[in-house]
Amino acid sequence: MAVAAELISLQSLEGRLLFAVPKKGRLLSASLNLLEGADIQFRRENRLDIALVKNLPIALVFLPAADIPTFVGEGRVDLGITGFDQVQEHDAGVRALARARRNSGEELSPEESAKPQGCETVMELGFGACRLQVQVPAKGGYAEGKDLIGKNIGTSFVHLAEEYFARLELEKDGLEGVSNGDGGYHLGARKLRTKIIELSGSVEAACALGVADGIVDLVESGETMKAAGLKAIDTVVDSSAILIKSKAPSNPAMVDLIAARIGGVITAQRYVLCQYNIPRTRLADASKITPGKRAPTITSLDEEGWVAVSVMVEKKRIAPAMDELMLVGATDILVLDIHNTRGS
Repeated sequence: MAVAAELISLQSLEGRLLFAVPKKGRLLSASLNLLEGADIQFRRENRLDIALVKNLPIALVFLPAADIPTFVGEGRVDLGITGFDQVQEHDAGVRALARARRNSGEELSPEESAKPQGCETVMELGFGACRLQVQVPAKGGYAEGKDLIGKNIGTSFVHLAEEYFARLELEKDGLEGVSNGDGGYHLGARKLRTKIIELSGSVEAACALGVADGIVDLVESGETMKAAGLKAIDTVVDSSAILIKSKAPSNPAMVDLIAARIGGVITAQRYVLCQYNIPRTRLADASKITPGKRAPTITSLDEEGWVAVSVMVEKKRIAPAMDELMLVGATDILVLDIHNTRGS
């Protein structure tokens, strides 16, 4: 294994686009399936966090999902898959750092000023849905977020929690809607009355152990929260997995290629191809049922007055669509899987 690690470390990454992928957790499995569907071929050696793609000039870098927005935002890697919640937390941290530097009178160096900062969302990926929520003991007396002002809050999303409670404190002080002008709330020279306690794991246990009065944590099914005796009283961020890119990628054409491939996989996962025959006189009715992503493909049959229709339909709608098509006179209805697509 040491030999393999040495080989990877000696392998030049020059000319390869760096693509960050979650190394573990709830986003890893779905991300790997997405890469497979996009025909990104690689072999990840055990315990190594860099894998060279065999069929494209790309290197995959396996990183904690929370770190990916930082690496992409600083231009260290070109592309990344992470959660929208992690991007929002990173951006809130950037805002907090910028305020601290402004307040101290520190100026950016010419190199820092010239370098594009931050990341751009390329597309939503359709998996990893969750919510960053304010949670409190189910049998306690807290009913809404403002009830926790001045209390202890445990979270791994420190910056988002600080902005959330800064907004609540501003509203309580009669300054509703006052923001810092770059997407977040802050208290200016005043100190946040609510104490934000940074926790890296097992956040849901903080209330039961007396560490915090409430928490700000991710919720998927809600079962873990219920088991810990907690209930949600507000949502800070609705999140799912997204593809992000650097504002100055090393190879924009390759970024566009990978985005097109991933977009094709996502479309193929959402849609099926529906084909049917129908009298031309009923075509308008059928088109209302299956309008397609852009428009149906219509072909004349070798039978007077009949046409063949080929159209993409969302998987979740295909069963009722078939029922409705039969009612307007469609016959020979077929549904085919789509393995990949290109184009919007």
